[in-house]
Amino acid sequence: MTRSATAVQPVELESADETVSAEMARWLSHLRAERRLSPKTLEAYARDLRQCLDFLCEHWGARVTLARFSLLEASDIRAFMAMRRADNIGGRSLMRALAGLRSFGRFLEREGRGKLGALSAIRAPKVGKSLPKPIHIEAARRLADADERAGETREQWVLARDAAVMALLYGSGLRISEALGLKRRDVPKPGEGDVLVVTGKGNKTRMVPVLQNVLALIADYVAMCPHGLAPEAPIFVGARGGPLSPRIIQLAMERMRGALGLPDSATPHALRHSFATHLLSRGGDLRAIQELLGHSSLSTTQVYTGIDSERLLEVYRNTHPRS
Repeated sequence: MTRSATAVQPVELESADETVSAEMARWLSHLRAERRLSPKTLEAYARDLRQCLDFLCEHWGARVTLARFSLLEASDIRAFMAMRRADNIGGRSLMRALAGLRSFGRFLEREGRGKLGALSAIRAPKVGKSLPKPIHIEAARRLADADERAGETREQWVLARDAAVMALLYGSGLRISEALGLKRRDVPKPGEGDVLVVTGKGNKTRMVPVLQNVLALIADYVAMCPHGLAPEAPIFVGARGGPLSPRIIQLAMERMRGALGLPDSATPHALRHSFATHLLSRGGDLRAIQELLGHSSLSTTQVYTGIDSERLLEVYRNTHPRS
């Protein structure tokens, strides 16, 4: 990318001068246009860099200039990471912050704006591996039953909508953003298809199977929905007819957790974990599950083998006569 090819508005920064803010804006534009990072990742990277610049401004006692930033030392980065860790920031967030800073550093080097080898000298923080916590099969089924919330003072179409979304998360292993991104034309009517084409991370599309009983739940919701659902519009809508917010489904899940006695780990994303875990425990092929989940690397999917092994050990401990 040439410097003349980009004309973007500088980012407003109190802790750094216009040279840094201009390069930050161009970096974010590059990540958006050429790397196609998601808006949430861009927001997190921008926030992490701002926090680093705020720290450096106080650490050095002056606003950060591009010339001063190019002289960044490993000790400066370690001090920033220590400050963030003191704020009880987890290892994953620290790892993401370091990844963002390294990305900005590499961008500046490619643009001939300095060498930032100090960023490469910092070792990434260790992150403890935690296994996803799937929901029991029976509980996952009940989450997709609108009758479980019959006592709530909510319109029946809203209960049917939430049940359909949860059934889709569990039945097809979708991320909540993928489910809520579906257009009406993307979802076949019961008996007219059994595949969905979804858009996942990095705008990658993939085909996933969908159960007929899940399509029936979606069709029930569509029939009750008081809002017009155009073919090119989102199939799941909010109370006023606009796109449905993921937070609404998260809140519905929280209410269901209390009713079913489920732990806090029972989230909409846990339904996706449950989809993968239950397939694996029933003999599903790891490569096939990788494709269904849309994982770019098999190592990401292999975490579910740890869950399955843990389940087998639990069965062994509970049933072996000498345990």
